[in-house]
Amino acid sequence: MKILKLILLSLLMLMVTPSFATIYYSKNEAMELAFGVGTAIEPLSLFPDEEQVVKIEQEAKIKLESGLFTFYVGKNQDKILGYAAIETSTVRTKPETLLIVLTPEGELRNVYTLAFHEPSEYEPPLTWYEKLYNKPLANMDFNKGVDGISGATLSTRTALSSIRKVMMIYQIMIKNKDS
Repeated sequence: MKILKLILLSLLMLMVTPSFATIYYSKNEAMELAFGVGTAIEPLSLFPDEEQVVKIEQEAKIKLESGLFTFYVGKNQDKILGYAAIETSTVRTKPETLLIVLTPEGELRNVYTLAFHEPSEYEPPLTWYEKLYNKPLANMDFNKGVDGISGATLSTRTALSSIRKVMMIYQIMIKNKDS
C-alpha cells in the first residue's frame, strides 16, 4: 500500500506543469531604462473620446480594451526626453508586459520586455525589436517589411499591435491635440 501511494505521488509530481513566468524589471526599473536614473517622470492620463477611439482602432489595427491610457513623460528641467507606456497583452494564454519608449517626436526608440509568462522560446529577442526602431507607424506591419520570427509568431504579432497602439495614441492624443 505504501509503495502504491509513493508511485501515485511520483506520478502526480510528474504531471505538474512548469511555470514559465519571468519578470525582468519592476516599474521603477523600467522608468530608469526609459529615461535614466534621477529623471523626473510625470504620468499623463489620457481619455480618448469616441471619435479618437475609432481613429486609434482603425489606424493601429487594434481594439482598445480601456477608456484610459497612461503615458509616462520623462523630463529634464522641463525638457521632454520622451514618452513611455507599459502595455500588457495576452500572447496565447498568458501575458507579456512591454515598455514601449517613444522619442519626443513619437518615433519608436526602445522596447523592453518587462515580464513574459509564456515559454521563453516564444519571446522575441531584443534584436527583433531593434529593427523596428525609428520605423514609421505606416510600416509597422508584417506586410510592409517587418519580419516575423518562426516559433514566436503570436508574440511578435502581439508586440507589434502594442507598439502600433502606443504610437497611434501618441499621434492622435499628444502630437495632434492642438490640430
